[in-house]
Amino acid sequence: MSIQSLEKYLPQNTHKYLRIWFADHFIHIKVTRGRNSKLGDYRKLPDNSHEITVNSTLTPPLFFFVLTHELAHLIAFERYGRRISPHGNEWKETFRNMLLESLEVYDEDLRPIIVRFSKSPKANFMASPDLVRYFHTEKQDDSLNFIEELQKGEFFMYRNEKYLLEGLIKKNYLCKNLATGRKYSFKPLARVEKCRQEC
Repeated sequence: MSIQSLEKYLPQNTHKYLRIWFADHFIHIKVTRGRNSKLGDYRKLPDNSHEITVNSTLTPPLFFFVLTHELAHLIAFERYGRRISPHGNEWKETFRNMLLESLEVYDEDLRPIIVRFSKSPKANFMASPDLVRYFHTEKQDDSLNFIEELQKGEFFMYRNEKYLLEGLIKKNYLCKNLATGRKYSFKPLARVEKCRQEC
């Protein structure tokens, strides 16, 4: 997939950055259906080309952010060698520089969040509460709540199963699956559908 064919998924003014970052690399970009387990990934193929996948369901700023994350893997591996840690210091420095270089692409209210995140980039998008809140608010999905917004004793649906919120364990929430009786730990920013007892 060419840079031009990615434009419908991206914010404006990204072309000049992608042109520099893609450089002379042969990259297969695949836009995939939404995946719960990941937003994107990178791998080097046996023929020495590169493959990057990004979920099609992401908003344009988040799509660009995830694409930047995956391109940072490619660039860090090419610059420092394949023996570096995938999310080690070399990747962090590369990703940080790319985020700050392309800061103007993001809306003004998102830029301070990107700057704070860039000081110590995380491997997992969900590890940055500010980014998670920003992008979920932007999507304006009023049917879902962060689990941290619920009270002890309230019920919710998650992946078509009903749970009871029982309380806090350190920073996470202990919840009981009502069908199986098993208990699970949920992170505060898990997105769930609040419901009444009879839902």
